[in-house]
Amino acid sequence: MSTGKRWGVLAVLALGVGTFFALGLGRYLSLEFIKSQQGQLEAWRAANPLVAALTFFGIYIGVTALSLPGATILTLAAGAIFGLGWGSLIASFAASIGATLAFLVSRLVLRDWVQARFGERLAAINEGVRKDGAFYLFTLRVVPLFPFFLINLAMGVTHIRVLTFYWVSQIGMLLGTLVYVNAGTQLARIDKLADVASPAVLVSLAMLGLFPLIAKKGMDAFRARKATRHWKKPARFDTNLVVIGGGSAGLVTAYIAAAVKAKVTLVERHQLGGDCLNTGCVPSKALIRTARLLSLVKRAPEFGVRAAHADFDFADAMERVQRVIQAIAPHDSAERYTSLGVDVVMGNALIVSPWEVEVTQANGDVRRLTTRSIVIATGARPFIPPIPGIEQVEVLTCENVWNLRQRPGRLVVLGGGPIGSELAQTFARLGSQVTQVEMAPRLLMREDVDASELVTARFRSEGIDVRVNHTAKRIEVVDGEKVLVAEHGQREVRIAFDALLVAVGRTANLKGFGLEELGVATGRTVEVNAYLQTNFPNIYAAGDVAGPYQFTHTAAHQAWYAAVNALFDPFKKFRADYRVIPWTTFVDPEVARVGLNELEAKEQNIACEVTVYHLNDLDRAIADGETQGFVKVLTVPGKDRILGATIVGEHAGDLLAEFVLAMKHGIGLNKILGTIHTYPTMAEASKYVAGNWKRAHAPQRLLAWVERFHAWRRR
Repeated sequence: MSTGKRWGVLAVLALGVGTFFALGLGRYLSLEFIKSQQGQLEAWRAANPLVAALTFFGIYIGVTALSLPGATILTLAAGAIFGLGWGSLIASFAASIGATLAFLVSRLVLRDWVQARFGERLAAINEGVRKDGAFYLFTLRVVPLFPFFLINLAMGVTHIRVLTFYWVSQIGMLLGTLVYVNAGTQLARIDKLADVASPAVLVSLAMLGLFPLIAKKGMDAFRARKATRHWKKPARFDTNLVVIGGGSAGLVTAYIAAAVKAKVTLVERHQLGGDCLNTGCVPSKALIRTARLLSLVKRAPEFGVRAAHADFDFADAMERVQRVIQAIAPHDSAERYTSLGVDVVMGNALIVSPWEVEVTQANGDVRRLTTRSIVIATGARPFIPPIPGIEQVEVLTCENVWNLRQRPGRLVVLGGGPIGSELAQTFARLGSQVTQVEMAPRLLMREDVDASELVTARFRSEGIDVRVNHTAKRIEVVDGEKVLVAEHGQREVRIAFDALLVAVGRTANLKGFGLEELGVATGRTVEVNAYLQTNFPNIYAAGDVAGPYQFTHTAAHQAWYAAVNALFDPFKKFRADYRVIPWTTFVDPEVARVGLNELEAKEQNIACEVTVYHLNDLDRAIADGETQGFVKVLTVPGKDRILGATIVGEHAGDLLAEFVLAMKHGIGLNKILGTIHTYPTMAEASKYVAGNWKRAHAPQRLLAWVERFHAWRRR
């Protein structure tokens, strides 16, 4: 809603409310007045039944819509004037229509502001209203302890549908309306409002209000019972928790369970540490480090070194990757987790019932475990697209590329996302002739255009042949020559290669664990609710297999919720919190982000201000020769509250931590500006972007008066 319309609505409201109080109209909405005028009102209704009904109906709607005091008195009056039948009908519909108008006013005037200001804190409430808003509203409507006008205003700032709000209000307020209308038919006996509803009546209505929530819990229990009815629940359990998968999510889940003294078994069929340690984060960053060193050697003249040379062997670099993995592996080893109290079992896990897991070990032994809860943390694997002819070539992915010991001469990297971009730049710096093929119009499509363009320009300056808007159609092998045929516009483009690296996404590991046979609901991932529960209430999922994010740190984040909920439900459980999720693409320059970026703000129609600080102005960046990049912060219009931050540049992933902390704990740019940052460091960029925001919001009128003050003091 535009600001002008919003102020117009507020003006009309202020006029109506102001008139009500200025003219003292409240005296007509008192119990004493209605009792004193009961005879005249009944006579008026008898003489003009239709006019009386419509007039009363309109007054009731107006009072409710403007959230004025007196709706309860009007409900009593409806019974006194029109009797139980017609009084209930008039009051019920008038109350619901008036409440809906008040709800709409709140939505038009307040919702955008409230959601922009408190959207992150309201995320859980918004999700709850989306799923169970009708239940919550019905409970509030039935219990007369909650002021109805506050309910109207509060629900208006949520995302509940207007029609849902109306019909639930109509039904929910009906019983309370009947109580008061019926009391109104005996108006002469009422001396105060407390006489209308006795404590017993109020308790009864409150219990009725709790009924839908109790019914919902009962339905959840029924669905859980229905899901498990084909299996016999063990009388006792061997363990509290079985975790399937020893990657980031599984390891952290097992660690937390052991830390709270639960008996936990961790099952891994291949290598502890999962993708991150063995084929993902660790090896890629180790190789990126080597490639970075080689790129700096080539830039030696920039740093006053006339010539520099690196005696480099590709096989040696790949062996270093393995040494790095081996150095970190003890952190995720079976020995470490066994010492922490985790029962670590190497083998293939198969869920044979909601409470039983069968583990086939390498020697053929089968171990059957009964468990109260299960956490599925089986991760994901690279997706290989069904491109015609792809079976004719060996496909490299982020899993098997680490087995290379001979550098590819001509490497085609299929995919322009984070993994494809990291590996494309790395192999180019290691000496391969790299062509990166992306079907989208640019690399890193989830990032802002300026970040994507800066990375693309850097890639091309380093010799990478970036082909955007190219769709892979087929692969041909002619006389031993491998060719990727891609479609670009209306023509075909042929790209010869020696090796093909595919990085077009990852697919969850769902097969081979008994999920389908058991009936665990799956789509592209295991389907879970806000508590990470599957359709079996004692079976949970976390990490890449559950989504929605496929990062090591989000897998570990989910693991806490999966572990705690699996161990302590039904006594206590927590909704997974995804409000502040950071991520970094480790290209050079790095691209790091938390919260909203400009692209998402525009797509979601979220109003924001954008403040940018360019690193070519930062002393440390100039000294280090790393001036490419920027810090961009999105804030609430006119406020310093941070909605998101994007950093492109040297050590962007490390610099992002300050903004992650700020968003998590509600720290604004003013406090960042007021924090001392060591000079000269890259971290000063955070302070300087806050300074840019501050200058844009300087109090110009106050400064003009201060300027006059200083001029006066110079006289």
